[in-house]
Amino acid sequence: MLQTGGTPAAHTGLTEAEVRLGQRVPEPFTARSLDAVPGRSVSSRPPADTLGGMEPGFDRAVDREALRPLLRALPERERQILYMRFSCEMTQARTGLQLGVSQMNVSRLITRTCARLRDQVTADARDPRRAS
Repeated sequence: MLQTGGTPAAHTGLTEAEVRLGQRVPEPFTARSLDAVPGRSVSSRPPADTLGGMEPGFDRAVDREALRPLLRALPERERQILYMRFSCEMTQARTGLQLGVSQMNVSRLITRTCARLRDQVTADARDPRRAS
């Protein structure tokens, strides 16, 4: 066990007992395949089978959180139109009637507002310094 310059303990700054203990540990950091089946039991499953999958609503929750501060920053009228159209599921015509504007005006505002929000979210995704 002697190395040039002394024992492994002297070389590492550990005691002889600590070096011996470390040498007894069987492959502490050996990478194993996620597809390898441990043991030979019928109930043994590969580690990959025990990992979770993508949660179906995760992307929607992330998108909602990314939009929250952007929606708060919208002018009241645009916020109101988006709320009536998407949260209350009102038609554009009914939204226009409620606000005293035409369906065409509601359609243009929704299109323009959604495009602006999409641009802001994608810009924030490209530049983490801009994210809220």
